[in-house]
Amino acid sequence: MKTLQSGDSLLEVMIALSITAVTALGFVALQSVLARGERSALIRERAALIADSVVESIRSDADRASVVSQWQARAAAMLPDADISVQDRVDGVRVATVSWRADDRADLCPEPQARPRTSCIVVAFAR
Repeated sequence: MKTLQSGDSLLEVMIALSITAVTALGFVALQSVLARGERSALIRERAALIADSVVESIRSDADRASVVSQWQARAAAMLPDADISVQDRVDGVRVATVSWRADDRADLCPEPQARPRTSCIVVAFAR
């Protein structure tokens, strides 16, 4: 008995390779998204540590200008285009803002004193 080969197995192999390629591209895209998310979380963690340090230094009756300039230099080494500001608000409340260049446009800083197109961490405190 003789069987005829009509090319069905070649078509099946090409479909399997196409599915494998699409799956691999999906994994590569997912890895890229995860890496961006990890970088964003690391930057936010660093900014939160800087903001907390600024708040604690100012709370301990240190000179605000020297604290901000000291942490400004440290933040510049840790965050992209970092900026630190401390604003006085009503009722003795102060607000420390650590901002940096936003890579993700969806996470922009809502604070009015922050530069345009930046992300930020804001900590309110009383002296």
